[in-house]
Amino acid sequence: MTQTLPAPPTGTAAPAPRGRIRRILLGGPGDPAWSRPALWAVLALAAALYAWDLTSGGYANSYYSAAVKSGSQSWKAFFFGSLDAGNYITVDKPPMALWAQELFARVIGFGTPALLLPQVIEGVAAVAILHATVRRAFGHPAALIAAAVLALTPITVAINRDNNPDTLLVLLLVAAAWACQRAVETGRLRPLLLSAFLVGCGFNTKMLQAFLVVPAFALVYLIAGRPGIVRRLGHLVAAGAVLAVSSSWWMLIVDAVPAGSRPYIGGSTDGTVWDLVIGYNGLGRVFGENNGPGGGRGGPGGGGASFGGQSGAGRLFNDIVGGQISWLIPFAVIALVACLVLLWKRPRTDLARAALLLWGGWLAVHYVIFSFAEGTFHPYYTTALGPAIAALTGAGAVLLFRADRGEARWNRVRPLVGSVAIAATGAWAFVLLNRTPSWHPWLRWTILAAAAASIAALLLGHLVRRAGTRALVGGTVLAAVATLAGPGAYAVSAASTASNGNNPQAGPSTGFGGPGGMRGGPGGMPGGSRGGFPGGQMPAGQMPGGAPGGAPGGQMPGAAPGGQGSAGQGSGSGDGQMPWTRGDRTQRSGGARGGFGGGPGGEVSTQMISYLEKNQGNATWLVAVSSAQSASSIILSTGRPVMAMGGFTGSDPAMTVAKLQKYVKDGKLRYIMLGGGMGPGGGNSSVTAWVQKNGTLVAPSEYGGTSWSGTSQSGASSSGSTGAQLYKLG
Repeated sequence: MTQTLPAPPTGTAAPAPRGRIRRILLGGPGDPAWSRPALWAVLALAAALYAWDLTSGGYANSYYSAAVKSGSQSWKAFFFGSLDAGNYITVDKPPMALWAQELFARVIGFGTPALLLPQVIEGVAAVAILHATVRRAFGHPAALIAAAVLALTPITVAINRDNNPDTLLVLLLVAAAWACQRAVETGRLRPLLLSAFLVGCGFNTKMLQAFLVVPAFALVYLIAGRPGIVRRLGHLVAAGAVLAVSSSWWMLIVDAVPAGSRPYIGGSTDGTVWDLVIGYNGLGRVFGENNGPGGGRGGPGGGGASFGGQSGAGRLFNDIVGGQISWLIPFAVIALVACLVLLWKRPRTDLARAALLLWGGWLAVHYVIFSFAEGTFHPYYTTALGPAIAALTGAGAVLLFRADRGEARWNRVRPLVGSVAIAATGAWAFVLLNRTPSWHPWLRWTILAAAAASIAALLLGHLVRRAGTRALVGGTVLAAVATLAGPGAYAVSAASTASNGNNPQAGPSTGFGGPGGMRGGPGGMPGGSRGGFPGGQMPAGQMPGGAPGGAPGGQMPGAAPGGQGSAGQGSGSGDGQMPWTRGDRTQRSGGARGGFGGGPGGEVSTQMISYLEKNQGNATWLVAVSSAQSASSIILSTGRPVMAMGGFTGSDPAMTVAKLQKYVKDGKLRYIMLGGGMGPGGGNSSVTAWVQKNGTLVAPSEYGGTSWSGTSQSGASSSGSTGAQLYKLG
């Protein structure tokens, strides 16, 4: 006898799995048939650009990669963001971006996939969330355009192929913008609190840079939020409390731990996270590292700013930064102003106008800070502008070329303003491409012709009825070519070239630290190519971010060891790092083939590494070196803790004679390498004096190594030499 099961009550059955999958793949019932497949195509394009030949990136920025390796070995190093598993010193950023990579490393093993796959996922997720945000305010066409623009933003492609923290920062801020817009749209407190929480996570990724979106978010909710003014103010106070807690929890915990029980905070002057926030990673970036609270690193007057050119209103358009981010700034700004005028008389809570204010405020604050910052400024910071430019481009493309019965008085003005925006964008693309005339010379003329033809077709379609839809469609296609061909070409260039992990950029080399590294140029220093330092020379006789006359330790700030390949193995002339020559040998600050470490005084040979590994004994650290430049490559090669006494460039006051004596007495450190002339362990510092007095000099002959010119085989340095010297302690 068969038993018939009762049918489920009407209206309570869960949606069929096939129905859910169909909605994911093809969109909801009210979506245009083309919308979701087109989004998947853009996401696939983004994934391809970010992940193409990803293994060529090697260890990318090996300063952070060494920290990831250490964090995958020690949970204490994981929490603090330590450079080494022995937890002597942290990197100079909060650890949230490292956490994602370290978790991948613990699951799949340390290597290029663990370092860069999280970046690819985060980058693609940012494109998807931006699409969802723009769609709710401006519709499906605008969302698709915005997603495509962000996916093709040159510097975004370059940074998403690297392991710097900016990729996670952009994802968190785009997600925060989505939540803030939902709060404006619904009038509910919860999305606003979520937005504040996500910005706080951004703070724990890259500190005060995350707060640049806060003025725009707060202003938009205050102006356009649905609740009454008193409730809106109360909601903002609550969001501020969430922001404070989500931003400060890690800092408060770390600074509450006694200094002797935690690593020194890299980049700070007193070993605290608070000093790092207000100094090197905070006001020091705006006013110059030596002018903000806590002092910090970098040359007087913000010498480090030279990575992105001199500060000023034109910085984002200069030869170094312009090709990375500025392609669509003319269109975005024209669209923002025109669309705000167009929508200004709409109700206070109008979502489209609120979204324009949100993205416009994001763009304006970032533009001002990035343009006029006197501290260290790398071109890849501008990836944070990408979402705002993309959103305003998508919104403007729709609002300026779509006829609207409710705004009939504007329908003849719209295409004229849109044509001006396309003309300005095409002309600016021509200028950018003309800076490197030998790089695809046909492209700039193609863009100029496409812009002119697009304007003619769009105006014809709007003004002459008989031209109809065909002219509008043709004009739209040509407009896409005129606006996206330039950044798209740069994006493909970034995807097809191994990233310079220390200063990633896209497109042809136009200045300091460009794609493929610093290209030789006339007038001295590499990087003297078009758009670099005048005559190829460093301004004011100083290295970017370093003290006059050279970087601490004689190394290039930002040039982490390891180059593009494995640790201790250089990557040829395209590694984007400074070559240093001693006698008849050339060493790159990522370690030449067969060597580790950095510039003058930073040579650590493979023979010396083998010697140290055999003689480490029960010591915690394999060796102590002056800076992270040398420490990172040794950590990546050996997997053992290496003490970077002076942090990133060797200028952190992390080491004292008393601390060093205790490490030696406790048996935690047996060897120290001196040399370079700057930073702890260099020059005539007290640490150097103590080591030379109490340590035993290890001659190169003891480990089968050879010396730099100026250093005898016995290890004794000649007058004026900055040769590396290994000492045994205890």
